[in-house]
Amino acid sequence: MTEAVVLVHGLWLGGWVCSLLDRWLHAAGFGVHRFSYPSTRETLSANAARLSRFANAIDAPVVHFVGHSLGGLVAVKSQLDHPERRSGRIILIGSPFAGCQAARKLETHALGHALLGRSLRQWLAERPAAWTGPRQLGVIAGTGRIGIGRIVAPHLPRPNDGVVTVEETRVPGAADHIVLPVSHTGMLASRRVAEEAAHFLCHGRFLHAPA
Repeated sequence: MTEAVVLVHGLWLGGWVCSLLDRWLHAAGFGVHRFSYPSTRETLSANAARLSRFANAIDAPVVHFVGHSLGGLVAVKSQLDHPERRSGRIILIGSPFAGCQAARKLETHALGHALLGRSLRQWLAERPAAWTGPRQLGVIAGTGRIGIGRIVAPHLPRPNDGVVTVEETRVPGAADHIVLPVSHTGMLASRRVAEEAAHFLCHGRFLHAPA
């Protein structure tokens, strides 16, 4: 039976944003499922519980999770609060596991508190120091430097993907970490990101092949 991959979108978006990643991972042999959730209205805990229920309804022997930006944090929280009984791996794509300077800056602006939403604010307040779950976790970071983060925080430390710095993506306890020349949003339209993700899901490590 085909292994399943659950794609989890980021802040302000929906499952539609993962369409290309869906297509490429499907072509790589995975059964792909797109999870949508209210990224600003609900807490991280509530969305993590939603993701767990969504995954439980998938009929597959192996269930992987691939989350972009906030979506990766939702996936991590879901596995910490509601561990999936089946095997599988987790990939965080541009996820600010170690905090987010751009988000902190946005919160100081008018309406910024509401724009960040309850899920990201909960992560920033309660984030774990490291990944301690049983699943292998891989991280993809970008250096494209195109994104709203550079407007909100013009002095965002380099390297960054335009929203999240490479240092903010680092996860103590991760199995592998790779940095690619892609922007925060462009990660979802990158075939290279999809190829690296598929390799990690199969082998527990990235290709680290030259571009």
